[in-house]
Amino acid sequence: MEEFEDSRASKKTKTIYVSTVISISLVLLMVGLLGLIIVHGRKLSNYVKENIVLNVIINEGTKEVDILQLQKQIEKNNYVKSTQYISKEIAARNLTKDLGEDFIKFLGYNPLLSTIDVYMKADYANNESIEILSKNLRKNPMINEVRYQKSLVDMINQNIKTISIVILGFGFVLLIIAVGLINNTIRLAIYSQRFLIKSMQLVGATRSFIRRPFINYGILHGFIAGLIAVILLVLTLYFAQQQIPELVILTNYYEFGLVFLGVIGVGILISGLSTYFAVTKYLKLKVYDLYR
Repeated sequence: MEEFEDSRASKKTKTIYVSTVISISLVLLMVGLLGLIIVHGRKLSNYVKENIVLNVIINEGTKEVDILQLQKQIEKNNYVKSTQYISKEIAARNLTKDLGEDFIKFLGYNPLLSTIDVYMKADYANNESIEILSKNLRKNPMINEVRYQKSLVDMINQNIKTISIVILGFGFVLLIIAVGLINNTIRLAIYSQRFLIKSMQLVGATRSFIRRPFINYGILHGFIAGLIAVILLVLTLYFAQQQIPELVILTNYYEFGLVFLGVIGVGILISGLSTYFAVTKYLKLKVYDLYR
């Protein structure tokens, strides 16, 4: 009979631990998804900013060798990520393709000018930095004009700023909810062991001796739950890239690795601390309070 009761208690304990790990892993999955959204959002905002183009229009008659030299000078600027030289001939072919007819035959000459398309680094893709670069470029006698869409730059930066604030706010709220859910889950698991904790205390075991195995189990459960959440995140990423192949351009395995390590770290930290406080609570209770 005693063996049956011990077996039943053991199965009940294992069931509680399994449900605890699953609950924690699901909460960590939400945290990890938020982390991936933040990483993808930052990469996407940088991608959009770095595709804002600054058109540097070259004067008619400028030698190509001088234009290429100017292009190299522009690329050395700290604000610039990359440049692309478009000769008047290439510009004419592109425009002909867009129009669907040869406008040169109609006009009798090519009115287009050679340009250098300048792409800014994400940190400098704002009107202030672009205007500073534009003023410096206009001083060059080879440059006819410098063009960029000021209103578009303002709109992009404002929208990215607004979206970032919303995501960070949502992330803060979700993190608080995650901590609360994991803490409550572990407290319920420890609640089922309250009589064991008090029994150990009554036979003379010290608080640190009683807490140690529970904390070790809490850390282990947090680690396992973190691994499960990471596996689910990897599967989610794989599925998302299968459905949206364009997400490949936003892939950064280093940052993904940091998110995965962060998920495991959060699981271990919250589980360990929650277990510590839950066990300490029942160590402080009187015997008759355990039945309340």
